[in-house]
Amino acid sequence: MRIAVVGAGPGGLYFAALVKQLGPEHEITIWERNAADDTFGFGVVFSDETLGGIEHADPAIHASMQAEFARWDDIDVHVADEVITSGGHGFAAMSRRRLLEILQRRCAELGAVMRFLTEAPPVGELAAAYDLVVASDGVNSRVRSTYADSFRPTLETRRCRYMWLGTDLVFDAFKFYVAKTPYGVMQIHGYPYDAHGSTFIVEMHDRVWAAAGFASLAEEASALAPGGSDEASIARVRELFADVLDGHMVMANNSRWTRFATVRNETWRHHNVVLLGDAAHTAHFSIGSGTKLAMEDALALAACLHEQDGLAQALTAYEEERRPVVLSTQRAAQASLEWFENLGQYVGQEPMQFAFNIMTRSRRVTYDNLRVRDHAFVERVDAWFADHEKRAGAGAGDVRPPMFQPFRLRELELTNRVVVSAMDMYMATDGVPGDFHFTHLTGKALGGAGLVMTEMTCVSPEGRITPACCGLYDDEQVAAFRRITDFVHEHTEAKFGIQLGHSGRKGSTQRMWEGMDEPLPDGNWEVVGPSPLAYKPGVSQVPRELTGLELAEIRQQFVAAAERAVSAGFDLLELHCAHGYLLSSFLSPLTNQRTDDYGGSLANRLRYPLEVFDSVREVWPAALPITVRISATDWAEGGVDVDDAVAIAQAFAVAGADAIDVSTGQVTPDERPEYGRSFQTPYCDAIRNRVGVPTIAVGAISSYDDVNSIIVAGRADLCALGRAHLHDPSWTLHAALDQDYSGPGVSWPAAWLPGRRKPQSGRTDGPRPRLQLVRDGESGVRHRRWQP
Repeated sequence: MRIAVVGAGPGGLYFAALVKQLGPEHEITIWERNAADDTFGFGVVFSDETLGGIEHADPAIHASMQAEFARWDDIDVHVADEVITSGGHGFAAMSRRRLLEILQRRCAELGAVMRFLTEAPPVGELAAAYDLVVASDGVNSRVRSTYADSFRPTLETRRCRYMWLGTDLVFDAFKFYVAKTPYGVMQIHGYPYDAHGSTFIVEMHDRVWAAAGFASLAEEASALAPGGSDEASIARVRELFADVLDGHMVMANNSRWTRFATVRNETWRHHNVVLLGDAAHTAHFSIGSGTKLAMEDALALAACLHEQDGLAQALTAYEEERRPVVLSTQRAAQASLEWFENLGQYVGQEPMQFAFNIMTRSRRVTYDNLRVRDHAFVERVDAWFADHEKRAGAGAGDVRPPMFQPFRLRELELTNRVVVSAMDMYMATDGVPGDFHFTHLTGKALGGAGLVMTEMTCVSPEGRITPACCGLYDDEQVAAFRRITDFVHEHTEAKFGIQLGHSGRKGSTQRMWEGMDEPLPDGNWEVVGPSPLAYKPGVSQVPRELTGLELAEIRQQFVAAAERAVSAGFDLLELHCAHGYLLSSFLSPLTNQRTDDYGGSLANRLRYPLEVFDSVREVWPAALPITVRISATDWAEGGVDVDDAVAIAQAFAVAGADAIDVSTGQVTPDERPEYGRSFQTPYCDAIRNRVGVPTIAVGAISSYDDVNSIIVAGRADLCALGRAHLHDPSWTLHAALDQDYSGPGVSWPAAWLPGRRKPQSGRTDGPRPRLQLVRDGESGVRHRRWQP
């Protein structure tokens, strides 16, 4: 094949070397507009996994790289005058300049032609003259721009500025420095790349950047030296971080303030032109190197070209192999990027919690993962958390898995942090919960959760979603619920909560499995809302806009239902202000277009839900808590966003809400949610740490590892799991078994006690030992050993 490579960065060079090694007959030409010894940045980072792939693919390149590596095991978090260390992370770094020299030398040995200081011909000419064109021309790829209609790229920039610098201070670990300055919080990402220097990245929110005067300095630098480094800003950085630098130099390399751009493309190929590395995708530097991703791309593309029968098949196989890996990396990188963007909301955390939080920010590293990497670090975290909860008035200070620490809301104490989320069952008759609900709810309580929630229980017949929804508007329903609460209180340690709501414009529909959000075939009742806007135009009923008198009537229905909930014996009440139901539809500008005091500004849109909350709070016992479920984003342009959600949560907290149950979406069918593991938790995190109110995390949380991680990091106080409990009603008890824990916070029914031990698996040689990282008590050096 004749192959043209546009861009002689590490990805393009490594690809050329691999292809020539696999097939010396291939003709490869590389164009690079810069000189051979030009480079941008200082060090590049590799994981052990990536290095294993490089070693297998080209031992010569790996051997040359290995001779240059700076390796480290530890991550040091410098915050609030403390240094907290976690080990077992296994990374290696080297000078970017040396990496380019190694790859250039290897390409020359193998016969690839490299043309430096030479612009590549137009990509159309290359595509006509060569069998394959590989675009490794970076984040601002000209090739990608030329065929933008095919690649369909998006470039997303966020709200932080950073500058890539170097220093002759050689760090002994990966370093996170978090500094409170007069202008706001700034952070340093630092790591060694050889025996003489370290990468030194300064990052801060736009607001902090402007307040520190960097905006005006950057503007002056652009005017005075458009092609060079921003020396005035660099001087300011030296001043701000003089204590970190301790007299060492700060080195620049075309160093200027910039925002990170996340690059995504709907496809990576256009006929015989394919994207590689930053041209195809980027991932925020806080979780890994773009160089690492580009070299992994190169390895995959070279292998697919070698293994597949034709070019089209090879390019298809390349994208199919790499895209899932890249998307996973980008999701983790986005979580990390947003964590640093919101760094200011965490600086009030105690140093140990902050350190755990920063370690687990991407959701790739978790509580259990850290336990494997550094058992001693997690033991310190557990001890801190137990003491912290004791100081907060919950628990005795004994160390246990975090999810089994108790939690208090008013005078209600939950034995653990697990909540069975409210889940609509659509199995009631005339609003009355029957044997199905009895079995469903008491089974979850027997399964060990600290709190079990009913489904949304409707305050009127017209407030039901479907004819099969539960209600609490007559005495028969009270008696049916009382049967369940009495069982829960007699036979379990679980607390039992009721979620009250009104369907609004999403009412009078079929059961989920019959036609979700579809009107009834017959017998529909009139639906209502803040504005006459159908949920699904042309399909759903158009709701009637509620008058002031009708609003007062529905408010009284909530009050009457709350009074019945007291009679039914519930321990906690939750007001449902989420998912596009009546109270939620008042909060969102997409569904509330009123022009009276209940529409317009956020304060006005909050007015009716707060009136309902205040009225319910008046009749609900003072010793018992009320929580509020909200949709923290509508996932739609012009709808509620995270800043609105914080304001909504603040308003309810001021009104007396004891916790905010943070869900998202289901307000409009036009939503575009970004699903993924624990995908709603960042909204919960923002509300908890910006408002200071307890929160309940919900949404795609399914493992005890996730629950422990979320709780310890301070992203939520409780975790609500829905589908996990449908799969396994005894999820909490089984989570305790899996963690070898049987202490406080775990309550097995007496009749189930023989089930506390797992059935024998057939092994007779005892438990399998596991690899643990252990810190020597005197030297502090970590080593690995096998122990049961």
